[in-house]
Amino acid sequence: MNNDILDRLEQLETRLVFQDDTIEQLNQEITTQGSEIARLKEKLTVMVNKLKDMQPSDIVSQADEPPPPHY
Repeated sequence: MNNDILDRLEQLETRLVFQDDTIEQLNQEITTQGSEIARLKEKLTVMVNKLKDMQPSDIVSQADEPPPPHY
């Protein structure tokens, strides 16, 4: 009986160690992904600002173009 309890305790300790390791790995991955998301948000903001700052093209919009002659 005493050996059974010791075996169960050892199994629980082993599982706890693996769970702690898994939690640490997941925490590191989440931290890495958070940093990557922040970096991508910054890049997206820069791209949006560049698009807003672009000069309008010389192409006339369809609303400003006169209708074709058959109208």
